[in-house]
Amino acid sequence: MYFERHTRVRFLLAFWLFVLSGVAFLDRTNISIAGIQISKEYGLGNQRLGWIFSAFLIGYAGFQLPAGWLAARFGPRRVLTLGVLWWGIATALTATLPSGIAHAVMLFIAIRFALGAGEAVIYPAANQFVARWVPTRERGFINGLIFAGVGAGSGLTPPLLTWLIARHGWRAAFWFSAIVGLIAGAIWWRYSRDTPEEHPDVGPLELSEIHAGINGSVQEHRALSSETVEISWRAIFHRRDLPALMIGYFSFGYVAWIFFSWFFLYMAQVRGFDLKSSARYSMLPFLSMTICCLAGGAISDKLTDLYGLRVGRAGLASVALVATACFLVIGSMVHSPQLAGVILAGGAGALYLSQSSFWSVSIDIAGRSSGVFSSMVNMGGQIGGAVTASLTPWIAQRFGWTTSFALAAVLAVIGALCWLTVHPERPLDA
Repeated sequence: MYFERHTRVRFLLAFWLFVLSGVAFLDRTNISIAGIQISKEYGLGNQRLGWIFSAFLIGYAGFQLPAGWLAARFGPRRVLTLGVLWWGIATALTATLPSGIAHAVMLFIAIRFALGAGEAVIYPAANQFVARWVPTRERGFINGLIFAGVGAGSGLTPPLLTWLIARHGWRAAFWFSAIVGLIAGAIWWRYSRDTPEEHPDVGPLELSEIHAGINGSVQEHRALSSETVEISWRAIFHRRDLPALMIGYFSFGYVAWIFFSWFFLYMAQVRGFDLKSSARYSMLPFLSMTICCLAGGAISDKLTDLYGLRVGRAGLASVALVATACFLVIGSMVHSPQLAGVILAGGAGALYLSQSSFWSVSIDIAGRSSGVFSSMVNMGGQIGGAVTASLTPWIAQRFGWTTSFALAAVLAVIGALCWLTVHPERPLDA
């Protein structure tokens, strides 16, 4: 008797997107770990470091819409491979800047802007992959897995790069990041495909499962898989909850980039930890992000199955953002540095309970146009990150770090309110 093998290629590819997500955040947060050494070597100071941090996010936000279009037009395989190559080169260029070079600040800003432009493709392309490969009931978990790479990459960055910097200097951290990225990108190109029909290892059972799980329609799946799919521009720009999602993700990005840009320096300069202790405590938010991102995706799928998309996506995200605000206020006010680190890490975890919802809801709403739709939502998040990278140290210098965290808490509440107006149960194509 012949037994057909039931493959799970989509989960393996989703895991590799988790790896690429981790590499992307290794490349974008390495400068915050090396920031103290770079600042001393080039005489920068926190304010100029903030400009450099913001340059990445401005490039990242500015290229979101082209990235979404490229992902929809050319598919996630080619677009992601090119993106990884691009940001590997940009990371290597950072390591080549010699000491004492004129206009060092402007050169760092230009390179980080280019890095941001290259990394702009990763999540719109990943979202296009999810739309083409992943049944609706699995999207929360798969998006949670992909974005758990954010916490994993950022969490491994402090101890690993601190060790490299202590032994070989800050440039070694950037060479390491570039090499790891190029290897990961080569593996993605070798094994991935744009559609499940193209992949030689996808069996008939998995293919039929994917077909049945994407709006229950083979025709819809073929539309999603088409590289020449027509983008529903008019429907996207007339979508009333698109601005709400962009504002909500602006709030998300503002809070998240306090951890990515400033948490290491906050623990060292404000809470009084030495370099090794700062690296250890700086891991906690990202470990919390990783666990809660996976948990949030699974909870989103379960709630969606029990109560529908509005509760599973919007309800969960709204509650998570309110919890984030509470953690930020309490964590910034406690006197114990150790307890502050733990509570603030809880805020990072609560924030990432909502991460999967932002990306899953983009597919729920936009379907075959999800690459473009999600890129617009992501643009809001990166603008929020660019604002916090420069605004947070300015507020902290004039009003104290408690005020910086309080403003982030207010924005988290605004994000929670925005989710109350989102309707994932009403797709564009309905």
